[in-house]
Amino acid sequence: MDAQQPLAYLMPEFLESTEARPIRIVAEYLEPLRRFRQNNVQDTVVFFGSARAQSRERAASRLNRALGHTQADGGGAPTEADLARLRRAVEWSRFYEDARELARQLTAWTQTLNEPYRRFVVCSGGGPGIMEAANRGAAEAGGKTVGLNIRLPFEQGPNPYISDGLHFEFHYFFMRKFWFAYLAKTQKLSKKLDVLLYGREYWNQVLHLQAMVDWGAIDEADLGLMHYADSPDEAFNVLRTQLMERHFKPAWPQEELAPGIAKTRG
Repeated sequence: MDAQQPLAYLMPEFLESTEARPIRIVAEYLEPLRRFRQNNVQDTVVFFGSARAQSRERAASRLNRALGHTQADGGGAPTEADLARLRRAVEWSRFYEDARELARQLTAWTQTLNEPYRRFVVCSGGGPGIMEAANRGAAEAGGKTVGLNIRLPFEQGPNPYISDGLHFEFHYFFMRKFWFAYLAKTQKLSKKLDVLLYGREYWNQVLHLQAMVDWGAIDEADLGLMHYADSPDEAFNVLRTQLMERHFKPAWPQEELAPGIAKTRG
């Protein structure tokens, strides 16, 4: 008989077991909640985008190395297809730099708000690409910035621009989605959430929302929640206007907390 049986919540073997899965799921709610409160984060602005976008400096450096490749460097010379991809990466780096600048402008503005809690904190999925650009711009403005990273065996790691104390690691995709306010998609929130699509030329090619209205998948009024912008300045003006009109003054007491939990319908 053991002289002292350890408490169940101090037993790693149990906590990692199938039986303890509910505890691990709840932990991915309570642990982030605790840190959001500690950091006085009331609400966030989430940046979504490709993990493959690179900074202009990195993209240009890779292209220049390829263009300057010689036989002495070893390996095969880059093909025309390789060079085309690298040139496109330089072109695409515009979106990284624009996201970085937008996050910087947004964070600089939020720091002028006379509020008891941190408002409209830049949040991303915590990885590379546009996620990194968003965290980077916010950090360069001197503000706090959130990274909700997913723990995968062969995928993204966290970027280095996430604020200390606001880097979260998730095992369960659905808990990460919860913190991204995924309920907005199920029409269970009492407050509509606006979406800003950056780059009209790109989105007009890949997204045809009117067809979803025609088929009855969404309402005509839902199109009004989609806003478009083609420059950081334009995007910031749209964001600031929507945040001030719809979200600056919470409609319910629970939304004034840190973090502010949106009220559900009913």
